[in-house]
Amino acid sequence: MRVLVVEDETRTAALLRRGLAEEGFAVDVVADGADAVWQATEITYDVIVLDLMLPSLDGFEVCRRLRAAGRWSPVLMLSARGAVTDRVRGLDVGADDYLPKPFSFDELSARIRALIRRGAHERPVVLEVDGLRLDPAGRTVSRDGVPLDLSPKEFALLEYLMRHPGEALRRTAILEHVWDFAYDGTSNVVDQYVAYLRRKIDKPFGTSQLETVRGAGYRLRTSARTD
Repeated sequence: MRVLVVEDETRTAALLRRGLAEEGFAVDVVADGADAVWQATEITYDVIVLDLMLPSLDGFEVCRRLRAAGRWSPVLMLSARGAVTDRVRGLDVGADDYLPKPFSFDELSARIRALIRRGAHERPVVLEVDGLRLDPAGRTVSRDGVPLDLSPKEFALLEYLMRHPGEALRRTAILEHVWDFAYDGTSNVVDQYVAYLRRKIDKPFGTSQLETVRGAGYRLRTSARTD
């Protein structure tokens, strides 16, 4: 397993390199944000241990650029700044975990192993399906650059559909994920909200991306899908 450590404090970087090597990892170390982006773009890592305060680019920007480039190696962000706002921002730009300094090396090692078990599957910070763009953290939606005003439940429904583009989703599955288990399976609330959503994301733009799949449910059509 290969780990990239991004840390500009020499002593901490040396301790991390030695400790992780003793755990059996192959370890690369860089001390600059721009170098980290280049290194992690050129080489596939099983985990990236990323300090927040770095020269040239901070850890937030490093993580944001890697996710924008489609690099999905799990990121464990480290920082002496333990404020909740920093942890939230780090997770929202694409980090998978956040560990405040000072930390126990045993905990760091355990978190790295947990991230490796999850793997490097695609998990974009912002969802995009053809002209639709949804930012879960910023709570914004747009089509072709035009902002859309959705209710909280419309937003949740669209997010669920956008996380499964091209898939036929049954009404029962939509009810379970977007509403709660108290709704009767025969409820027409899904159909109602699909109609509301169509009036906002499709009709004003002359498109029909949100389609009904007879006998199944609903699907957010993608231009790449073929019938």
